[in-house]
Order: sequence, then structure tokens, then C-alpha cells
Amino acid sequence: MNPKRSKLESLGPLLQGVLNDLGDGDSARGLRIAQRWGEIVGPEVGRHCRPTGVRGEVLEVAVDSSVWSQELSLRIPEILRALRQAFGDDAPTDLWLHVETFGPGPGPGPGPGL
Repeated sequence: MNPKRSKLESLGPLLQGVLNDLGDGDSARGLRIAQRWGEIVGPEVGRHCRPTGVRGEVLEVAVDSSVWSQELSLRIPEILRALRQAFGDDAPTDLWLHVETFGPGPGPGPGPGL
């Protein structure tokens, strides 16, 4: 192995560091949440929704149908508790759900703003 080569890094932590350096705290928070979204909401729920951004204390979440939007609206307290467990004081305190078509594929990934 060439000793002059730098150690490869995952893009997520590198991007998070850049966003923090630039002072874009909401984007950095959104990225951290997006990276752990499936763990926080579980794989079944994670296939039907994705975080798309953070504005202040509100996490914006795109949902793939009105049925899932209604289901998630009933689960907001549960999701907020899971976010608090995962992120402590850095967790958002509210969710805003909106229906968005994700198109074909295995499920949504992080939104365009994350």
C-alpha cells in the first residue's frame, strides 16, 4: 500500500463537516437524520417516507401516499421520541408531512436538500 495515499472517507461525514464549517446547521442536522432514518422509523415505514429538510425545529418528511401520511400523522409522537433518543437536544420537535411521488425503485433515499 502506498503510504502517501490518504485514508478513504465516507462522503456523509465529510459533507457534514463541510456544512458545519459553513454554518448551515439545519442542513447538517437533516443529513444526520437522513443517514439514520431507516433505523429511527424502521424499515417498513422507511420505505414509504424520507426526510427532505429541516427548518428550525421542524423536520419535513415526504410520504409516498395519503394513506401513509395519515398513518405517520398518528405516529408523530412515537417518531419524535425516537428522534430525541437518537439525537438528544439536537432532535427536531415537530414533523411536517407532505405527499410526494418517489417513482419506481426500492424506496426513497434522502431528499434533494439532504
